Amino acid sequence: MSNAVSSWVGTGENQPVSGDAIQQALGSDKIQELAAQADISTDALSAGLAQLLPGVVDKLTPNGEVPSGDLMQQGAALLKGKLFS
Repeated sequence: MSNAVSSWVGTGENQPVSGDAIQQALGSDKIQELAAQADISTDALSAGLAQLLPGVVDKLTPNGEVPSGDLMQQGAALLKGKLFS
């Protein structure tokens, strides 16, 4: 996934990623934990993250640079707003 993630941080077009790739990257235990918290299936969570993560990372890294501050907290807040709205 490193090429895809690099495209999300960079200033060019964001490469897509599959739900399976997200599940492999985060691990099935983490996906199950997050799915349980969201009260959705693991497949739905993986597919949702695959759809949302490129845009979230892109917004968190303006001009292709990782900003200072708590990037994980900022990303979680953006995802939470998109997943639970």
